[in-house]
Amino acid sequence: MGDFSKILIANRGEIACRIIKTAKMMGYDTVAVFSEADRDALHVELADEAVCIGPAAVTESYLNISSIIEAARRTGADAIHPGYGFLSENADFASKCNDSNITFVGPSAVAIDVMGNKAEAKRRMIAANVPCIPGYEERDQSDSRFVDAATKIGFPVMVKAAAGGGGRGMRLVENNDQLLRALEGARSEAKNAFGSDELILEKAVVNARHIEIQIFADSQGNTVHLGERDCSIQRRHQKVIEEAPSPVVSDELREKMGAAAVAAAKAINYVGAGTVEFLLAEDGSFYFLEMNTRLQVEHPVTELITGYDLVEWQLRIARGERLPELQENINLSGHAIEARLYAEDPYKNFLPRVGKLLKWIPSEGEGLRTDHGLKDGFEITPHYDAMIAKVIAYGETREDARRRLIRSLNKTVDLGLTTNRQFLIDCLKNETFAKGLATTDFIDKEFPKKRRKKPPLQIRHKILAAALTLHEKRFKSNSLTNNWCSSPISPPKVKLLIDEEPHEFQIELLSTNRYAIDYDTDISIVEILNEDGVNYRISIEEQHLSCQIVHEENCLHICADGLQFSASDITLLSANAASQSADGAVVAPMNGKLLAIEVSEGERVKPGQLITTLEAMKMEHEITSRVSGVVKKIHAKVDDQVASRTILVEIEPDQENAN
Repeated sequence: MGDFSKILIANRGEIACRIIKTAKMMGYDTVAVFSEADRDALHVELADEAVCIGPAAVTESYLNISSIIEAARRTGADAIHPGYGFLSENADFASKCNDSNITFVGPSAVAIDVMGNKAEAKRRMIAANVPCIPGYEERDQSDSRFVDAATKIGFPVMVKAAAGGGGRGMRLVENNDQLLRALEGARSEAKNAFGSDELILEKAVVNARHIEIQIFADSQGNTVHLGERDCSIQRRHQKVIEEAPSPVVSDELREKMGAAAVAAAKAINYVGAGTVEFLLAEDGSFYFLEMNTRLQVEHPVTELITGYDLVEWQLRIARGERLPELQENINLSGHAIEARLYAEDPYKNFLPRVGKLLKWIPSEGEGLRTDHGLKDGFEITPHYDAMIAKVIAYGETREDARRRLIRSLNKTVDLGLTTNRQFLIDCLKNETFAKGLATTDFIDKEFPKKRRKKPPLQIRHKILAAALTLHEKRFKSNSLTNNWCSSPISPPKVKLLIDEEPHEFQIELLSTNRYAIDYDTDISIVEILNEDGVNYRISIEEQHLSCQIVHEENCLHICADGLQFSASDITLLSANAASQSADGAVVAPMNGKLLAIEVSEGERVKPGQLITTLEAMKMEHEITSRVSGVVKKIHAKVDDQVASRTILVEIEPDQENAN
């Protein structure tokens, strides 16, 4: 800890960009590190210098301690900010920085080590009289000991990885019959994610809220808290929407939880930024979950309601300064809500998605903020976390912030990539959330898998797709213009695949920018009012709307009314080719590593039976059969790196599946 002049950011994406911004504002030179997959990333452009630290795989790049330390040595960086994730809570990394005379912008290696293990952290908190959930955190990791402990605690229980977070290695167990499989799955996922398969058990607190307290401590022994954040909206135990302050935390409760968080920090002589996470029960009691010894993803909501730059606080503390404020001077004002934009498909059980972000336009306006590391053409790969941006809104009241965030998400353009943007809007509009009543089971209750449906396109969206497809082909591709006709006599039939569903239109060109489109026996007059190649203003039957478009080969990606959809011309394709289905093929839903194959050739399977397990974007994904039949051929083997849509297993369907 001491003075420094050049900061290396050992991270990527939006948090690297965020740190670079504050570091430059404070007068520091900055160094970015990047993997081969991130060579053209935004954080690389923003930094004063940048160093490639290895291949795309995180173990060979962003988790490669020696490569990062060497990058600091080569560039003369005398401080390293780890951001969050990756090495931010790695005690060995903090020690290596100190051994190399590099200031680690974070707590001591000892504090990281203590709080990095949920079992040890919980033992320390019990000793410090911080309220803790009843559970099992002992060193005996045998199945029999866990069975005995779960019976004593009482179901339901949570199985958790002792060495990590982010929902990995975590399982909810409702009864004894589920426990052994949950232990096996959690150990495997924890070992792959954190290098340790140590587990703990905790009593599952029903209808709870996830409340966390932001704390800061300096090297002079001063510790403060900056209020709470409510992080109850989660899927797969990973946060989706966060807000500050919590709609249910009173001033009195805030004081109690803040005091407990400060006590937790003082118990381990903590220095730096940290977050103490609690479960808040219905009766107002709260229990320690864990302490994150780093900056949190959701720190912007605290910044907006306090007016402080938390990265600036981190840097000041790292160079030995006292805390910028005393507890009595810290006040909360207004309300802020953050939504995490993930590259995933909420309508397919939040399956991570990869691909190219063809057009990115973050929304702007009063009270709005978007933290991101994105630009047009950026490739989203399976190597890193699926979160790609954070969209944040601030208002004088919670309702102001909620409405602003909905509009901000509606105006955000993320063409070419499947994201959870519409799902976030649906969550924010939900009555339970609007009333501030959401708990950690909000998504399971309000948006269960069977009822989670993508909002359907309206007729005007399909008409819009047809008009734009013709208009773009007329002006962008002369070779295709001959397929269209300006004669009112028998206009040609055009077949479009709109969001994977075929639709048929008859389109007549009325004038340069006006079209008559016959769809489902109704004729609509469409006029292109103005356009700049991306932004369009369209009139459909005298009703005006704005949209954005971008091309990808024969596909047109469209964003209108906050919805994203695609349109491809399949007029020249045979109906059979357009509707082919591989019902018996078990395919990889995304790029990833094949962890397990659960069947053998000649084996009979049934719908829903587990076939393979794929690891992608730091999560394990079970792939099941859609049909009953016999395994005909296995096309891959365990540990293969497979591409999206690769056929893994071929099943010969039973005759009843063939209709």
